[in-house]
Amino acid sequence: MGAPVQSLASQSPNKAKHSNINDKRHRRHLLGNRLSRYYFFFSILALCFVLGLVIVFIGKTALLLFGDVSPAEFFLSFNWTPEEEAFGAAAFIVNTLTLTALTLLIAVPISVGMAVLCAEIAPKWMKSFIRPVLDLLVGIPSIVYGYLGLTVLLPFLRRISGEGLGDGILAAALVLALMVLPTICRISDDAILAVPRKFRDAAYALGSTRLQVIMRVVLPAAKRGIISAIILGMTRAVGETMAVVMVIGNTPQLAKSLFTPSSVLTSNIVMQISNVEFDSNWNYALHMMAFLLLLISFVMILVIRIIGRKREGA
Repeated sequence: MGAPVQSLASQSPNKAKHSNINDKRHRRHLLGNRLSRYYFFFSILALCFVLGLVIVFIGKTALLLFGDVSPAEFFLSFNWTPEEEAFGAAAFIVNTLTLTALTLLIAVPISVGMAVLCAEIAPKWMKSFIRPVLDLLVGIPSIVYGYLGLTVLLPFLRRISGEGLGDGILAAALVLALMVLPTICRISDDAILAVPRKFRDAAYALGSTRLQVIMRVVLPAAKRGIISAIILGMTRAVGETMAVVMVIGNTPQLAKSLFTPSSVLTSNIVMQISNVEFDSNWNYALHMMAFLLLLISFVMILVIRIIGRKREGA
């Protein structure tokens, strides 16, 4: 009878030792979780603080323009001659909207078609080739696209158009379309792949062809994700600078044709910001252009968030 009692007595210290080890481990985990929570919280606060500083600084400086220049003149006038205190930005705004629309008109059909090809039609070996190439194109710096547009695209446009200068809205739109195409394609590809397989099976069971399944079932089901991809591409197209500067011509005038050298909000800012005094209406006008770009980006991001919430609710 003595052996079992001795065995139980010898196990008690081991259990106590394991219990202490578990308690220490649990306290370390609690401390790590608490520190992680504080770290993430302060990171979010720092991000909001920096974003707030950007908005306040650019907005405050931009609004100083309307002390001497009326909003109607800035937004509606096409006369941009800062040397004569004329700060009409309507030409840059119209050119920016035109360039964005033309870019999407070129990029969206191609990118969505490539997404459908990757997700629904292409064999595995082709998918394994196309997707890494698209990921590589996303990471190429914009100045590389601009250099290719300057050295390859512009001479080509001169030859086929007969124009003395190939730069303009069309050249900038082609370069931007190549830049945003991978983004739209990859996000649209993911949206199409997220469509449940049962939708396709039900359509095939009803006698639909592959084209009918893609056009009437898959694309409508992936519509919200594709729209989000298009808006993200449009955000990059609106805010792109270096590639546009190298091929658009940088002339402060309204683009009356696809081959008219012109300028957009981003290119005008980068070309002139280093030559103006800080306390001048010229500088305030450039800050107002930057503030407009910031507002456009915020609106687009807000639209994406709304679409995402509706998608989750559905």
